[in-house]
Amino acid sequence: MIFDYFCRGGGRGGRGGGMKGGAKVVIEPHRHEGIFIARGKEDALVTLNSTPGVAVYGEKRISVESPPGPDGNVVKVEYRVWNPFRSKIAAAVLGGVDNIWIKPGSKVLYLGAAAGTSVSHVSDIVGPKGNVYAVEFSHRPGRDLLNVAKARTNVIPIIEDARHPLKYRMLVGMVDCVFADIAQPDQARIVALNSHYFLKNGGHSVIAIKASCIDSTAAPEAVFRREVNKLQGENFKPLEQLTLEPYERDHCVLISQYRPSKKKKSSE
Repeated sequence: MIFDYFCRGGGRGGRGGGMKGGAKVVIEPHRHEGIFIARGKEDALVTLNSTPGVAVYGEKRISVESPPGPDGNVVKVEYRVWNPFRSKIAAAVLGGVDNIWIKPGSKVLYLGAAAGTSVSHVSDIVGPKGNVYAVEFSHRPGRDLLNVAKARTNVIPIIEDARHPLKYRMLVGMVDCVFADIAQPDQARIVALNSHYFLKNGGHSVIAIKASCIDSTAAPEAVFRREVNKLQGENFKPLEQLTLEPYERDHCVLISQYRPSKKKKSSE
């Protein structure tokens, strides 16, 4: 389904502003539910802004109007451009990842939330019926994360060390997906530890792995392979591995299923 809109006023904030006011823009649903493509002079990955009129990190915004309905009223809709150089998830989507396991209504545990740049787009995707439990250890970006959460009721900010999930176990419910971007040598262990507490059986983990943060002396491919082996030892079944070139160097996204249900024998 294609929605045909006219861009009004353009987006504000960010270098170069938004798409030109009055320029015709076609908004198409991406194959990943909750994500869209704005097709104009330049195509852009976008999410539906759950806080219209507000930018989170100076990103471009596309303010559009639908054709008049039967009652003659025009509905204004705003989308936020999702920059793949600022978000590992956006980079994975544009890289052709098969499934990010984050969609409308999803409950997501986000480890390494930083200032909330990517968290805000995940918040747009999961919508009012979903939740993003955003864990960040550093207090400085944590302050920005708290400000993001003030306007987004589906974001639960947690300023704690992801190595100690017991400290925030009362704040987090069972989740469908654990996303991690924490650039620590023991990242796989941290993801597994949090998954044992919060990830439902059959749920998924999406991990952004920066090879140099784990072992700067080994080839990235060898580092990624070791991380896969670590997760397999923690009841994860690796499903997909994708490099984040050209957006991130020596990074990959590793997607796994947690405690996958055993297939029933055909004779049963």
